[in-house]
Amino acid sequence: MKFSHPAADIFVPDNALAPEAALKRTTHLCIAAHQDDIEIMAYNGVAACYGQPDKWFSGVVVTNGAGSSRTGVYANYTDADMQNVRRTEQRKAAYIGDYSIQLQLAHPSSAVKDPKNADVQSDLATILAGCTPEVVYLHQPADKHDTHIGVFAHALRALRAMPAARRPKKVYGCEVWRDLDWMVDADKQVLDVGAYPNIAASLVGVFDSQISGGKRYDLATAGRRLAHATYHTSHASDAFQGITWAMDLTPLVQDPNLSVPEYTQGFIARLQQDVAARLAKFY
Repeated sequence: MKFSHPAADIFVPDNALAPEAALKRTTHLCIAAHQDDIEIMAYNGVAACYGQPDKWFSGVVVTNGAGSSRTGVYANYTDADMQNVRRTEQRKAAYIGDYSIQLQLAHPSSAVKDPKNADVQSDLATILAGCTPEVVYLHQPADKHDTHIGVFAHALRALRAMPAARRPKKVYGCEVWRDLDWMVDADKQVLDVGAYPNIAASLVGVFDSQISGGKRYDLATAGRRLAHATYHTSHASDAFQGITWAMDLTPLVQDPNLSVPEYTQGFIARLQQDVAARLAKFY
């Protein structure tokens, strides 16, 4: 298995299989922009596969981890230093979460944000040619981070290029840099993230370069999940210990001609209609 960037990293946590075989057994796949995005947005997949002999979660991080915020012990780290640290942290997370394989493609953000970048597209095509995941987790197209949108766009093109019979049964667009609690309830995909809370905490907590570096993603992620579970319904007891909201992106993969902007803006339009109809009852 070869990728376009010489710094690309391939890690099989259980060391039981060759990388190609570890990728092939994947049932749940996350394609994310940065180290720790997987653990924030796709824990539903990690938990679904954890300890299950017939289910395997695999992660793909597209960028190299340069440019992250840094204070304290990391204050004087160079971009090269941070890339090494974050690569190691992502490997630790893959080991804790019992991933089948962890791939880090090491592309700079500038390459990811270029929609015509052939290397990013080729690497994702290589990965998808080597597995047939049932469920895929992507960044959601209403995210406010340009690199996330870039990764989403490249990943969607790669998924659409797969033969129809090999495309995943379900594709979720997950929240990181914009919550999805604003969607109307009928549009929300409920991803249960309440299982194995010790594993969930460890997965986000292992990224010390981010936490000690000034970003408390560990607390924020746990708080978001609990808030979603509590505010899910107003007239019923909580059905989940934690929730991550997602968009259903399966139609975008099943129909390559479907407009991504129109599909995404449809969620916003339905929210606008819901607010207008609710206010109309009183004004």
